[in-house]
Amino acid sequence: MISEYLKNYKVLLASSSKRRHELLKELEINFQIVFQKIEESYPKNLIKSEITDFLSKKKSFPFLNSLKKNELLITSDTIVWFNNKAIEKPKNIVEAKEMLNLLSGCMHQVFTSICISLKDQQKIVNQETKVYFNILKNEDINYYINKFDVLDRAGSYGIQDLIGHIGVCKIEGCYNNVLGFPTSLFCDTIEKMNL
Repeated sequence: MISEYLKNYKVLLASSSKRRHELLKELEINFQIVFQKIEESYPKNLIKSEITDFLSKKKSFPFLNSLKKNELLITSDTIVWFNNKAIEKPKNIVEAKEMLNLLSGCMHQVFTSICISLKDQQKIVNQETKVYFNILKNEDINYYINKFDVLDRAGSYGIQDLIGHIGVCKIEGCYNNVLGFPTSLFCDTIEKMNL
């Protein structure tokens, strides 16, 4: 089990994402949530997983100097990539509706990066999943954005709730990656780090 590899470490998760909390719990990993708000800006020449790699590493910066020898820090970032640009979290309901109308009937890519930091090393890995949407009805979009917490989600949707059930017709790649934390990639990386 992955928890065996981490038994000598205090695992710190720098994320407010409920999905990431749930996925780590399901892996039976004991962790402590730490959080420090950073500005999620990045150089505009970056594309796809370069963006999430950059941001997941940037999120580790406030904690690196204070990391103890037995602590392992996890930071992560997820974006939706569509029409050659990043679609991040919507600023408001109007923007959320625009995003869902944009994704309707199309394929988009979801990129998540995980940055694993120790006192003496750091490893960044990423994964891509392709998500295919049905054409979404206007009334379904309106219902969804008014009933669900869309402002906390890249691309304005959560694949695990209503819009995922009615809107997603196919995915290629890791489902948990779309949730915001590719668990199999994380486990494989931890096992290879010789902790």
